[in-house]
Amino acid sequence: MLRIASLNINSVRARPHLVERLLGERSVDILCLQETKCADAEFPLALFARLGFAHAVLNGQRMHHGVAILSRFPLVEVARADWQANGEARHIAVRLPRGVVLHNVYVPAGGDVPDRAVNPKFGQKLDFLARMTDWSAGNREPAILVGDLNIAPLPEDVWDHRALLDVVSHTPVEVEAMDRLRASHGWVDLGRHFVPAPERLYTWWSYRAQDWAASNRGRRLDHVWCSPELLSTAHGVETLVAARGWERPSDHVPLIAGFEL
Repeated sequence: MLRIASLNINSVRARPHLVERLLGERSVDILCLQETKCADAEFPLALFARLGFAHAVLNGQRMHHGVAILSRFPLVEVARADWQANGEARHIAVRLPRGVVLHNVYVPAGGDVPDRAVNPKFGQKLDFLARMTDWSAGNREPAILVGDLNIAPLPEDVWDHRALLDVVSHTPVEVEAMDRLRASHGWVDLGRHFVPAPERLYTWWSYRAQDWAASNRGRRLDHVWCSPELLSTAHGVETLVAARGWERPSDHVPLIAGFEL
């Protein structure tokens, strides 16, 4: 069993304790991080080596964005796409056993106003998804895609569907863009494959909540997808909700997926 964890860590140098606790409590072979917020030269490689993750493929950016894949065994980088079209570090891909490619993606949040005419960040998010969809439609390799996709697609993926229809991350235009992306390759949303709606499923809770657990105003922004031909190899996705209550947490929690590769 190959176990892959994905986490928007919201600064890897500010939250090394999250990595240590996650890897101490769960069996993980590959760790995909988003929003690492550091240049490659500043990445704390020694920490991961000490924890048994001596192999790293990095696509970092000082103070902003950044993705990384850490592993217990050697990896070969195969791609780093610029779907933002401005040089931001938001994607990295490596080859796994059996020819499978693992993609780690950090989709832009999109700002606060869901209108590209007044909020350029929202337009950039939609354009990112369109470029990613063009890539996906032409992809012919079996793949696993993980990361912070910054969209909660289903009504049960947010704490209040009606209240959030005009809130960036759950607007109809974003959900439609995600649907096109998923359909372009036949991606299987493993989070919902193993935990079907109407069960609630969240991976993010705002820092603004005084008591995140009591209010439980969450959204499912983090995802694990796979090519349809890999579905039979998938053995579940754990959403580690308890990690939102750890010391100095990220506002996202880890996902841990198992595959027979």
